[in-house]
Amino acid sequence: MTTQPQIKNNASTNSANNSAKQTVTSRGTTTVADGVVAKVAGIAAQDIPGVYALGGGAARALGSIREAVGQKDLTQGVSVEVGQTQVAVDVTLVVEYPHPLQKVADAVRDAIYAAVEDVVGMEVTEVNVSITDIHIPSEDDEKPAANKRTDVVADDQVNQREARVS
Repeated sequence: MTTQPQIKNNASTNSANNSAKQTVTSRGTTTVADGVVAKVAGIAAQDIPGVYALGGGAARALGSIREAVGQKDLTQGVSVEVGQTQVAVDVTLVVEYPHPLQKVADAVRDAIYAAVEDVVGMEVTEVNVSITDIHIPSEDDEKPAANKRTDVVADDQVNQREARVS
């Protein structure tokens, strides 16, 4: 009985590469993971004025726990579908009031197109933006009185030390 060498078919090799974009050149291979594409899109979206947060309610709650531990998830609220040369992005936003929702969504879309095409080098086929909430600034968010009081106490302590030293 003779055995034939097994040839990998395209289905098995494609399933291994579905989670990353791979570029093969004469000088080597470059692989870009889906998470990297999502992170680039998330960073681009967060830089837009009027974007308060990325993700829905549950994702933001989990994100605040991560931030308390010192980690920040830049892919929160971003999902990507990566093909061989193209990518589609879905992003979920919370917009600050009173920014115009459509203008923020358009700016986010433009920023993601530019960032993914420039940084990753892939063609963006679509960017779907979902606005799930608006953030209304309140007194609880700012807490200026507590910070000012701490600063005043700290300044008084510095002045008292300087007086003793002189």
